[in-house]
Amino acid sequence: MPGYKHPCRYCDQFIPPDSKTCPYCGRANPLGPLRCPKCQNPIILGAKNCSNCGLSLQVKCPKCQKITFFGDYCEHCDFRLVVVCPNKKCSLEQPPLSEYCVKCKTKLF
Repeated sequence: MPGYKHPCRYCDQFIPPDSKTCPYCGRANPLGPLRCPKCQNPIILGAKNCSNCGLSLQVKCPKCQKITFFGDYCEHCDFRLVVVCPNKKCSLEQPPLSEYCVKCKTKLF
């Protein structure tokens, strides 16, 4: 028996509790609180740093190059805040937190 549906944090439509993307608005990570990409502690929209590990939550958007809060999407251009490793053998999708891929150490930008 499926669990109770929960509201998508972006469009408020009720979706299954195991959804990775919202079937209504198409956005990734539609459930639960925003989490720090380093320690997975819940973070508050607009915070400058993670309250647990101190990671800066201000990042440069890979598309528009503006500084934005580290959520799933840029506050300015609505681009999903991820970069893909250029190494064809890796191609890991990851948050834009460092100059190097977390898996293979290839330079990202």
